This record gives sequence, C-alpha cells and structure tokens, in this order.
Amino acid sequence: MEGWLWWLGAALVLAVVEMLSLDLVLIMLAGGAAAGAVTAAAGGPFWLQIVVACLVAALLLFTLRPWLLRHLRDRVPLVETNAAAHVGRLALVVADVTETSGRVKLAGEVWSARLVDDGRPGSSGSVPEGTEVRVVRIDGATAVVEPVATSHEHPEHSA
Repeated sequence: MEGWLWWLGAALVLAVVEMLSLDLVLIMLAGGAAAGAVTAAAGGPFWLQIVVACLVAALLLFTLRPWLLRHLRDRVPLVETNAAAHVGRLALVVADVTETSGRVKLAGEVWSARLVDDGRPGSSGSVPEGTEVRVVRIDGATAVVEPVATSHEHPEHSA
C-alpha cells in the first residue's frame, strides 16, 4: 500500500474523531496528515513527510485555531437553556403563592413556586391567583418569584 494512503487514512480518522470532540485540535492534526499525504504523493522521502506533517499541524494549531476559536465565540450568542432561561420571565399565579408554597404557570407549564425572601419588613404574605409575578431564580423545581409591582425596586432581578 502506498504511503500517501496511510496519511490520508490518518487524516480522515482524525477528522471523524474531531466531530466528536469539537476542540479544533484534531482537525488541525488532520491538516498536517493531509500535508504529509501530499508530500508522499509527490514522492518525498518518509522523513520529509513527517517534517511537513508536523510543521503544517503546528502552523494550523498556533495560527488558525486561535483565530477560529475567537471568531466562533464572537458569533455564537450565549443562549440560556433549561431552568436558567426562566429567570426574569413573567409567570401567572394559578394557586396562591406564599413564602413556602404556591403554583405558577411559567412558559406554558405549571411550576411549584414560592415568594422570594428578600428580608424586607412586610414582604411576607401571599400573592393571590391571577397575579403576574417575575421569576427571580429557580431552586431545584421551584420558581422563586416576586410580584411584578415590586420588580422596579429590584432592578437586579429583571433580565
């Protein structure tokens, strides 16, 4: 079997494994292996194939990879998912919410809820059914909420 096929096989294997890791390291090594394949196909000696493969891989790792990572991070906005995505959203009280219990409809789902304990005097009590509240945080499967009318006093809670 010809040497350039071994290099090409190595490049393909590295490229496939890169699809699983998504670190942009193995694809740079695959580029080096591809350069080794080109050198082998051109009739270069084995030592030259190794040198070319190493030089190209190092060049790609230290020049192209940092540039790609920087541009990928700039282009992809941070999207909150799961429970973190609910912080700052409005919800509708479906069962009176107190500091210990209650239910709210949040993003089409009914969640257990409780009022935020912000330590202010007179902040305890309950929020009646039909009132709009804002999610301050998620504790496990419980939405910690505050009435919307008080949210202007706490700008750090809005999203």
